[in-house]
Amino acid sequence: MWIYEPIGLGRPRRKPDQVVADKAYGSLGFRAYLRKRGIAHVNPEKTDQRRRRHNRCRRGGRPPGFGREIYRRRNMIELPCFNRLKGSRGIATRYGKTATSHEAAVTLASILLWSRSV
Repeated sequence: MWIYEPIGLGRPRRKPDQVVADKAYGSLGFRAYLRKRGIAHVNPEKTDQRRRRHNRCRRGGRPPGFGREIYRRRNMIELPCFNRLKGSRGIATRYGKTATSHEAAVTLASILLWSRSV
């Protein structure tokens, strides 16, 4: 579900209600950015951040919210899609020499997967 925010002239801005990500996106800066924009986030805390928080005792603050059930549902969509994409040999071995050609190959394979499902 998207929230539309009328902010001045131009196209209406939209933002997601919630972001579900893995530990790579669990940095303090990323969480602060999402919090500033009013977007809920569900991603596990990194072990080094947890250790630093515990070392600071009471001054470490509370742990960030983590919805285990919502995070488990992430794999229902993400993993099957990646497994199907890696079924194409060019994407799995990354034959594209540049990032743009690899991105184009992933986009084309995604469109082909989507067209087969429709």
